[in-house]
Amino acid sequence: MNWKEETEKRREQIIQDTQEFLRIKSVLDEDGGSEGAPFGKGIQEAFEHLLSKGEGDGFASKNLDGYAGHLEMGQGEEILGILCHIDVVPEGDGWSSDPYGAEIRDGKIFARGALDDKGPTMAAYHAMKLVKDSGLELNKKVRMIIGTDEESDWRCVDHYFKHEQMPDIGFAPDADFPIIHAEKGIIDAKLRFGSLENTRSAALTLASFASGRRFNMVPDHAEAELRGAQELDVQFKAWLKEENVTGSINRGSGVTKLQVEGVSAHAMEPDNGKNAGVILAAFLNSLDLDDSGKRFTSFITKHFHGDTRGRSLGIAANDEVSGDLTVNLGTMAFSEGEGELGINIRYPVTSSSEPVKEAFEAIEGAELVMFSDSPSHYVEADHPLIGTLSKVYEEQTGEKASLISIGGGTYARSLKAGVAFGPLFPGRPDIAHQKDEYIEIEDLIRATAIYAQAIYELAK
Repeated sequence: MNWKEETEKRREQIIQDTQEFLRIKSVLDEDGGSEGAPFGKGIQEAFEHLLSKGEGDGFASKNLDGYAGHLEMGQGEEILGILCHIDVVPEGDGWSSDPYGAEIRDGKIFARGALDDKGPTMAAYHAMKLVKDSGLELNKKVRMIIGTDEESDWRCVDHYFKHEQMPDIGFAPDADFPIIHAEKGIIDAKLRFGSLENTRSAALTLASFASGRRFNMVPDHAEAELRGAQELDVQFKAWLKEENVTGSINRGSGVTKLQVEGVSAHAMEPDNGKNAGVILAAFLNSLDLDDSGKRFTSFITKHFHGDTRGRSLGIAANDEVSGDLTVNLGTMAFSEGEGELGINIRYPVTSSSEPVKEAFEAIEGAELVMFSDSPSHYVEADHPLIGTLSKVYEEQTGEKASLISIGGGTYARSLKAGVAFGPLFPGRPDIAHQKDEYIEIEDLIRATAIYAQAIYELAK
């Protein structure tokens, strides 16, 4: 079987199906959830769209209460899992085209989810269909497991594996090629600060502060309101220039409103973005603020401004397999003297979450109100799964299938023997969770061919 040639014959259909899928706005809507559609109408529409498409193409389908489901082919006792998700992070601001328009420009499809993870999901779907249509015999069941809550709390995976057998081996098309065999542990933590009584007269009062939508995104927008009459225009504009970001300042009726526009990025490498909330907080901290506002902005500035490695928090860690611990301050909120911070941490595969929890519990004046930990994931280099995927990748690309580690968390970590496998090829920029997210059409087609061969080699 010439997998590349067979995939090329399906090029236009793959592109059209991917565009159609990306036009569904599948963002979490907790308030709009209902029985059978726990995460809102958009996610449910994308979920049902994929299940219906699979049924029409002859796959067996299963819907587990709207939380998750699968499409299946093949036979046998063992199961090969292909773990995908159809939810996407919010689109954010500053797009050059409709985030859900799936517009094609310069050989790329632009849309939220194009790279993470609806584009790769459609590549894996067509790979399964190609193998199915080939008539080649399989000795394992092949299941595309479809998640709906990967960008938030993984409730979909928890629900799925309460009811279904865990695949013996599998891969998630939700990261980088060649093969990701190590994924850092992931912590989400929330700190809360109560209000303080003012012990002095301050020139300004921090009335409100807001930045960030998700723990796992670098915030690209922040805004604050100050009460008081101090002139800040010159200082603020100089600060924006120093930080190399844009923003605005407006005064009226004793209230000053400030806004900062940063650069969004995935939390697994915060240095790829510019955290608007941290930048604005650092500016505010240079002012004469009331006690509650000063404590809030001072804490952010001390522990997060210019430090994404946890050094100031006393939690820095590193190993040779997966690199540095990273820290992203993803959400910031302040009102009526009370503040709350949402923090996302990725820790090395040889570390644990305990030192982080202990450090947070010891922070004076703050209450640790939430702490969740998804432990790290690591598959040894000599595992047969890695051997097969290496063979496929090298045959199709002519390049060495080196093993890499990431700070991101993919569904691969939900399997005992699972790795992340594409779709981002070496040298391509990682624009997941950023404005103008896209997937190269050539990469979409190449990935489909690689996935098709991988499915066959692993399940034959």
